[in-house]
Formats: sequence, structure tokens, C-alpha cells
Amino acid sequence: MKNKGKLLAVPGLLWLGIFFVIPLLFVVILAFSQRGVYGEIIYTFTLENFSRFFEPLYIQIFFESLIVAVATTLICLLLGYPLAYMITRVNPKWQNAWLLIVMLPFWINFLVRSYAWVIILRSQGLVNTFLQSIGLIDQPLTLLYTPGAVLLGMVYALLPFIILPIYVSLEQLDRKKLEAAYDLGASPLKAFWHVTLPLSMPGVISGSILVFVSSLGMFVVPDIMGGAKSALFGNIIQNQFLSARDWPFGSALSMVVVLFSIILIFLYYRATQSQEKLEGRG
Repeated sequence: MKNKGKLLAVPGLLWLGIFFVIPLLFVVILAFSQRGVYGEIIYTFTLENFSRFFEPLYIQIFFESLIVAVATTLICLLLGYPLAYMITRVNPKWQNAWLLIVMLPFWINFLVRSYAWVIILRSQGLVNTFLQSIGLIDQPLTLLYTPGAVLLGMVYALLPFIILPIYVSLEQLDRKKLEAAYDLGASPLKAFWHVTLPLSMPGVISGSILVFVSSLGMFVVPDIMGGAKSALFGNIIQNQFLSARDWPFGSALSMVVVLFSIILIFLYYRATQSQEKLEGRG
């Protein structure tokens, strides 16, 4: 039976090897290579691409991208946790309907959804037209191509990535511990703060990592909804590959994001291990 289980894993491992591991190795090789005068790649070992990352311009863009990623994660968490909690509390026959609503955006092309926000937020868009029609404003508001528009688009795109992990954690929560807290005189708020929230932290952390890493490398939303006024780290990487034709430098910047992601995943693993030890002692 064990051998049959290993055979079942072979197609998935082959898929990951061909479409993930091999391209990633190619990016690693490019990150330590050089760019030629005409954009060609010179396979000579160098650390110059990584040293360029520490130039003031790229450091500034990286920290601005971190701020946007943190803000996106916090907003997604504040919006996603109550919704995930509500889904676990509704009648079981309605849970699938709510989960379908959460996953519905995945069925629509991401570019189409992003351009829909352009139609909604532009000067002659739905929001400005509505506000002018009811007399609240005389001139159209500048809603598009602003940092706020970028943040809105990021939250809209990544919100499901934090709802689903939190929902899974809450759904697997041991209800007996909540009942014990109520029996000991805890109020609903105290039971939530001391029981529900700590037990759902694995979902909170994993969802937050998914949102944070995705927003750190996002380039579509800043391009479409931020215009020329918004340049995040993902846009810099995109420009190196498509416009500047500096693939080695773009690969080095990509490796910075990958290393950042690995550190976050490692910290998540350590946190979950510590929590499991504490629960085992309890």
C-alpha cells in the first residue's frame, strides 16, 4: 500500500519538478550572471546584481512595497476574520453558498476584474457618476491612479486567500473547549479572546503569509490601478524582464522576494511547532 501511495505522488512531483523547480533553478543561475551590453546574458558568476538591490532607490521602493503589503494584510485580516467566523456560525446548509461567494472571483479572469475597478473608479465611472447624480459632489473625485486605489485593488484580489485558511481553522476548532470556557463563567468576548482566537492562529498566520507574499510581488494591480504614480517591487521586477532587458538583475530581485517568503514560512513553522508543544503540555 505504501508503494502504491508513492506511485500516486509521482505525477504531482513531476509537475512540480518541471514547472516549478527547474524554472526556479534557472532564475537562481540568472541571478548570479551578468547582463551584456545589448541585453544578452553572460554566464559569469557575480554578486553585482544583489549589491545593486542595496542602492537607495531600490531600498526605498522595497520598503514602500513592504508598507503596502503590511497594510493589505491587516485590512484583509480585519475584513476576512469576521467573515470566516460568520460562515462557520451560519446554518450548515448555507455554508457552501457562502464559500461559493468567496471563491467566485477565482472563476473570473484577474485582468478583467482589475479593469472592472477602473470602470468603477475613473472620473466618469460609476462612483463619480452616482455621487454627482445625487448632488454630493460638483466635480469628479480623483479615485483612480492613487495609492488608495492600489490598496483597494490589492485587498479585493487577495481577500479570499485569508478567508479560506481562517475558515478551515475555525471549522476544525474543538467546541468542547468553548463549552468548558462558558461553564467556567467566561463571557462570549472572553471565550473568543482566550480560546477561539488562539486556536485559530494557524489559519490567521498562514493566510497572512499568503496575502503578504502575494502583495509584495504583485505588479498587475499597481500597473492598472496605480498608473505611473505607483511603482512597487513587483513592478520593478517586471520592468527588468520586459523593458530593461536586464534578466540577471530581475532574477536577483526575484530571489530577494523568495528568500523573504522562505523566512516567513520558517517563522510560521516555528510558531506552529511552539503552539503544538504548549497544547501538548496543556
